[in-house]
Order: sequence, then C-alpha cells, then structure tokens
Amino acid sequence: MASERAITISGTTAAEIAAHVRDLVAAGEFAPGESLPPIRELAKSLGVNRNTVAAAYRLLATAGTAETHGRSGTTISRVPVLDREGAAGGGRAINLASGNPDPAFLPDPSRALSRVRYEPPLYGTPVIDEGLLDWADAHLAPDVGGEYRLVLAHGAVDAVERLLTAHLTRGDAVAVEDPCFLSSIGTLRLNGFQTAAVPVDDHGMLPDRLDDAIRAGARAVILTPRAHNPTGASLTERRAAELRAVLERNPQVLVIEDDHFSAVSSFDYHRATPPSTNRWALVRSVSKFLGPDLRLAFIAADSETAARLETRLSSGTTWVSHLIQQLVHTILTDPVTSELLAQAKQAYAERSSFLVDALAEHGIHANPRPDGLNVWVEFDRPVQNLVADLGELGWLVRPGDPFATENGRHRNAIRVSTATLTPPIASVFAADLADRAAHLDLRTAATRREPA
Repeated sequence: MASERAITISGTTAAEIAAHVRDLVAAGEFAPGESLPPIRELAKSLGVNRNTVAAAYRLLATAGTAETHGRSGTTISRVPVLDREGAAGGGRAINLASGNPDPAFLPDPSRALSRVRYEPPLYGTPVIDEGLLDWADAHLAPDVGGEYRLVLAHGAVDAVERLLTAHLTRGDAVAVEDPCFLSSIGTLRLNGFQTAAVPVDDHGMLPDRLDDAIRAGARAVILTPRAHNPTGASLTERRAAELRAVLERNPQVLVIEDDHFSAVSSFDYHRATPPSTNRWALVRSVSKFLGPDLRLAFIAADSETAARLETRLSSGTTWVSHLIQQLVHTILTDPVTSELLAQAKQAYAERSSFLVDALAEHGIHANPRPDGLNVWVEFDRPVQNLVADLGELGWLVRPGDPFATENGRHRNAIRVSTATLTPPIASVFAADLADRAAHLDLRTAATRREPA
C-alpha cells in the first residue's frame, strides 16, 4: 500500500518531484524499504502526466534513492546486506567454508618490520616507494607486454571499485563471471551498477556469452584469469585468445583482470586484454599470499585510466601508506618469502587435488584441476538441506547462493575451501558428502567444455 505520507510529495516536473522525494528521505519522512505511491496515484494527486512521475522515479532509481520492482512498485532503497568472505567455525566443526589462505604459508611481518628503513613521508613525496615500484615493474611488465602506468590501491576490492567508478555511472552494466566473487557482487550493488552475468566453465568466462553481454550493453568486464573464486577456473591459452577476439571487436569496453592469486597460482597467466582495448587494468593484490591485513594492490593500466585513478587516490589525502609499501617490498624481496610462496603453491594445488580425487571416487564431479583455495561442486537441485546435513555431521561448507549474480537467485552448488585440507580429512568429507547427496537424491555433473 502507498504510504499516507505520500501526500506530502510535491512538484510539477520530474526533477522537482525527484528532488522533493530525496528531501523527504533525508529528513526521515520515508524509511528504507517503504513504498512510494503508485505512478498513477501520484500523477493524479499532483495533476501531472503519468510519464512525468515515471521519469521522476527513474531519476530516483538512477540516484540510488529508490528501487523499482516492476509491477510491485517502487520503494526507498535499503542499505544492501552483502555476503563477505570468511565463515566462523564453532564447536568441533571442521571449517571448509572460510575461503581463507593457510596461515602457515603467510610470511611473518614482524620479521620484516625490523628491517624496514622508514622515514615519515611528507606531502609531495612520490606516491609509490621506489623499491616497490622497481619490484612491480619487474613482475608486471612481462605479462602486460606493452606500455602501462602503475598505480597502487588499498587491495583488489578497492582497486576494482575505483576503476569502475572512474569510468562508469550508476545504472551502467558490468559483465562479470557467474558464479561471481562475493566482493565483486558487493561492489556492483553498492555503486548501483547493473550485472551482466556471464557463465563460466572450468576454463573461465564463456566467450559467446561475454559477446552477448556486450551486445546487450555491458560497458565493462571484470574477469579472473586464474583461481576464479568460487569455481577454481583458470584461463587456458585457448580460452584467453577467444576472449581477446571478443574484446577486440569492442575496444570501448573497460577490461579489468583481477589476478588476485598470482604469486601462488599453479597456472600461467594468459592475458585476455587485447592491444586494441582503450581502457584496461591488470590488478594484482597481495592479500591471498601475504595476508588479508596487508591491503595493497598493484594496478597496471593504460595512461588515461591511471590518471583517473591517481586523481581519486590523491597523494595529499589517500595515498597507500608508505609504511605498508616498504613492509610489502621487504617481505616480497626476502628469500624466505620466495621459499614460502613456492611451498604454498605446491600445497594449495595438492590439497585441492586431494578433494577432487576423493570426490571422484564417490562419483561426484568437480573441476579436475581447480586453482586457488576452493572447490566448487554443482548439483541438479537446491542444496540447503545438504548444507544443513553436512553441518550436523561437523562440516561447514558455503552454499552457492551468495555467489549468484542476482539477489534471490539459487545456485545449486557448494563451495569447499581446501587451503588446510589433508588427505584423511578429504576422504572422510567426500564420503559424508556422497552419502548425504545420495540420501537427498542430488546428482552432480561435470562442467568442462574444452580440453585443457
């Protein structure tokens, strides 16, 4: 029903009506989730054409003040409730839901702190520490394969959000993988971007579906070249070439590659961004292999994109802390870190393989060569009861629904974090999963579409 306070809305033009509604929201007259009057009713009350009120509601939706729900009407926007990475365990439950790296492979920052030669930077100091800049250039230049400029951000999520807001406006569509990384979903929803879902198989985004998304109006694409979260997919050379072919036909599309697992990935990096792309960025953060508390991401980008980011990352107010920069540089150049990262790379690959092999013994299909910290298992029907049953047996896993690109959409899958998994635990879990799935008459199917 329309709110009785709707009679307080005034205005004769779309801009006036929208402005007054925004004033009412700011004054607390309209609460989040409250319905605005139906278009026909408000138009009659104000003595204006229905198209004028419809245009006002569109302005409110574009501004993020309201949400349209088709025939269900228009409501005042709520603050989105977003799913985040990490899941707390309890009791004797074995936590296979967290998505966290193994703490045993995270370098000890206290070891590096004693060797950091820190001098407090003043305004006008170069934004990027010289030593870190040299390290980044040495590790990024071979993969970019052309000219670029380097910018730092406070982690990959910060980098992606700044890249999108530097180029797009509310309401623009962004092509993303489906299922999608939780933080990418949150970034799109918080900033009012539309989601153009692109399905993935074991080797990443499907090129034909990316082409469809761009034809439908997507102005940007966020893709994961390696260790896609949640599925573990990584681009093969062939798949990267197919994606490049799609993007070559669309040089106007902003391309963001989020290579979050770079230092501990078991797969080579295959660039999906073609030389013809005008606006692009390769993002590499350090949180997955140096620790979630070290919020720093390298962004290699074209010159204009870099300039836009630098404007938003003003060196006078929001530079990335030079203390963090020097700490990260000290850790990355420590031979002990190199050895630790090599161990992590091998261990993560082995641990995901433990689970995939154990599942296969019970007829449960998953990506045969996942990369990263998770294994994704798809079923033919909803998994809520399966997740609950596993919880009663002492296993915490993440249901697939939070990774859906659309609110309320079901993903008939579970994500199993494997960072600390051992062969005995993998075997017992696989047996319990198979037993519960059979009891619930759930079946899995492999998603693979091309040879590796």
